[in-house]
Order: sequence, then structure tokens, then C-alpha cells
Amino acid sequence: MDDKKMTGSGFFVAEDGTQWLSDPEERFGFRANWKINRFLHRERSDFQDVAVVETEGFGKTLVLDEIVQTTETDGFIYNEMITHIPLVTHPSPREVCIIGGGDCGAAREAVKYPSVKRVDLVEIDRKVVEVSRKYLPEVAGVGELDPRIHLHYEDGTAFIRERESLYDVVVVDSSDPVGPAAVLFELPFYRDVHRALKTDGLMVCQSESPIFHPEVLSRVHQTLRQLFPVVRTYLATVPTYPGGVWSFTLASKTYDPLREGSGRLQTTGNRYVDADVLEGSFRLPVYVKKLLG
Repeated sequence: MDDKKMTGSGFFVAEDGTQWLSDPEERFGFRANWKINRFLHRERSDFQDVAVVETEGFGKTLVLDEIVQTTETDGFIYNEMITHIPLVTHPSPREVCIIGGGDCGAAREAVKYPSVKRVDLVEIDRKVVEVSRKYLPEVAGVGELDPRIHLHYEDGTAFIRERESLYDVVVVDSSDPVGPAAVLFELPFYRDVHRALKTDGLMVCQSESPIFHPEVLSRVHQTLRQLFPVVRTYLATVPTYPGGVWSFTLASKTYDPLREGSGRLQTTGNRYVDADVLEGSFRLPVYVKKLLG
């Protein structure tokens, strides 16, 4: 590959003419490269570069600002893990808010629960929803959205700041903590989420790789402990994310996922989460326990 093209992240063409997408973790001297067979869509939205590409191994892939977000091959893992765990933990989730999640995968999982009456999906970039629904039906679903899903094209931080005691579950399906998404990992935002939750509400967020971004995971866990009496981190294996091991952190005003069990888990159509995976995801390796103090 052309060394000049290997100094940063993003799309590039190798000397043999093949197209690639590169995502480096510079601090570790690590780089993931995806071979691109073709571009299905690419445009500059009002917020970011939005692309859908067909990769050699993972099929159709949503790429935002030249960073892989989800793929048709393994997107179900992330979406099931960030959604089912909180919805099983709450005994009767009715009102759900998803901040981010423009690929609609988390929203699809949320409406598997009969108790859910409304899902507010808050995605700042309309184009992410449009291209996901057009090119990634494996993630976003086919046909019309479930009528319980309500789309809001606005800033998630402003949206949640205006709500109080409204939601049973808030899912923070954010991108990495850089640029505009950085505020979604900070105390003021978590305070707003806490206020938007009902007295027995809970939230969950993706908290990055415990290998490549241990400081983010540790900070998220410790920050949420300032607000919530119950904070639990759990893990999943998502092959397209750096290092494969990915963390999620659940924070609850009342309910503890370790005590609620898996009896309410909806498994119809699931490809990753069952009772064994749910319970096992909280069995953390020693190095993660140390990160969490």
C-alpha cells in the first residue's frame, strides 16, 4: 500500500488500484483496514461526511466522517447489546429515548418489548437515517418504521435538557468522544439525562474499548457513580470495532441488572443476546474490574 496514504485515517487508493478505508489507533501503533469493493452512497450532509460502502468482508457498511459505524454483518451485536440489557433491567419500560442511533437498529430492538409505548429517536443528522433505511435494511429494517418510533432531527443534548421525569430508559447511542459527541460523555449531559428519567428510570451508553480507551471507560463509570446508586459495566464482542471488545455502562436510579435476571428478555429475531449472554456480559475480566475501581 502507498505509504503516503497510510499516515492518517480515511478512504484511500492503494498502488494496485484497490480502494481501502483505514482507521488507526495511533497511540498503540495499530491500524484496521477495510477493503472497499464499491461506494453505494457518499455525500456531505450539514454535519458530516456520510457514506455507505460495500466492504470485502463485512458487506454494506455505514461510514461517518470516514469512521466505520455499523455493518450488515455484525451491526446486530451492538444494537442488541445496547438495547436489550436496559429494557430487561427495567420491569416495565414504556417511554424510551434513544440519543443518536440514526441507523435505527437500536429502535428496532426496543419495540420488540410489548410494554414499550413510545420510542423517541433523536438523531441530529437526517441523512444518517435516510441512507441507513435505504442501503442497510439488515440494520434499519425494511418497510415503514414501527408507529411507536418517533423521529426527531435535532441535537440530542438540547432535546434531553428540555425533558423532565419523562423516560423509563434513555439509550445514549453516540459516536466516539471527539468533536460534537464529546459532550455526551461529560457530567452536565449525564445530569440532564438523570433529570429526564422517571424516579425509577435508567440509562445506558456505549463506553468505548477497555483496551484502546480505558480512560474513557473509567471516566464514564466514575462520573455516572456521582449521579446514580447503581452503575454496571458490561462487555460484548463487536468485530468491526477496534480491538473487538466493547463496553457499555448502565446507570440506574433503582433497578440492578444483576438482580433483575433475564426472564423478561425478548429473544424473537435475536442473533446475539440470549439469557446466557446477558448474564455473562457482566462477568468482567480482572483488568476491567481494576479500571472501574
